[in-house]
Amino acid sequence: MRKNLRARDVRSGALRWAIMIPLTLAFLKDFADFFMALTLDDVKRVAHLARIAINDEEAQSTHAQLSGIFTLIAQMEAVDVRNIEPMSHAQDVVQRLREDAVTEADQRERFQSVAPQVDAGLYLVPKVIE
Repeated sequence: MRKNLRARDVRSGALRWAIMIPLTLAFLKDFADFFMALTLDDVKRVAHLARIAINDEEAQSTHAQLSGIFTLIAQMEAVDVRNIEPMSHAQDVVQRLREDAVTEADQRERFQSVAPQVDAGLYLVPKVIE
């Protein structure tokens, strides 16, 4: 990747994702270990930085919920998924598709015969934008 990125390049979606994905994956690799030591003071500090008013009871509840989330993340990271093929859906199902066949007769001429104005098979409508 180039060292000197222009602002226009950074705003483009593909480049933004190309930068964000490796950074996110690197962050998530040590995510659970880093946050397992989350304290009540950390929760209060983050709430203060986010400008969220939080009392001691809410801070304790939030701390318990976040600790549970970080424990779940650690459990998921412990699973060896190197030999598991990625899938797009939890169930191995295939969408049933109907045959691509014409089911109605062509009624273009009939519809255009009752239209107010038609030219070369196109419907003419009044101009609404100057």
